Amino acid sequence: MSDLTPDLLAGIEAAGYHPEAVTDGVASALADESVLDFLVHHEPTFDRDEIRRHVTVVVLTATRLLVGHTDEHPADDLLPTPYTATTTEAVGLDAVTSVLVNRLVAQPQAGDVRPGRRGHGQRGHLTAPSEAVLTVSWGAVRHVDLEPASCADPDCEADHGYTGSLTADDFSLRVSATADGGDAVERLLGFARTLSQATARATART
Repeated sequence: MSDLTPDLLAGIEAAGYHPEAVTDGVASALADESVLDFLVHHEPTFDRDEIRRHVTVVVLTATRLLVGHTDEHPADDLLPTPYTATTTEAVGLDAVTSVLVNRLVAQPQAGDVRPGRRGHGQRGHLTAPSEAVLTVSWGAVRHVDLEPASCADPDCEADHGYTGSLTADDFSLRVSATADGGDAVERLLGFARTLSQATARATART
């Protein structure tokens, strides 16, 4: 566990959910690499009258992106007592195909963008994002959305089959200032910048 930085260990401890199990899973996936950046996100979920917790830890190294999920489960046929399950995935940075960042800014002011010289805009002081979503794809999971196809003729009754879109969505993490605090939003955006830089360097080497 010496390869986990004090900040990462403190983040896992602050999440307050079985830090030993979470730390062990992340340390095993990290192997001998050093941590460049990380995210820790604790998300409670509601299942009828029960609250179950979920912790996501994302770690960036010089060569890989590590994604770890730890969930809690009630007693079932697998184990007679409640238990945690930790899953980790390691992805080479050269395999990452997309880093998508979605920012939501509440009530942007009309004066936030002011015109600059030669037709170029100069950005003034912007309202801090109130929510951000990071989606990373590497081709392991794809979603197909289908819907009946149609043509431009409103009176056409022919069967045109189906049309759809194929999207990659291997990992997605959403944080909001309301639920997680403004610092969490800024941290996710900072991690996204570091990840984009790392994947750009990995692509340039291949």
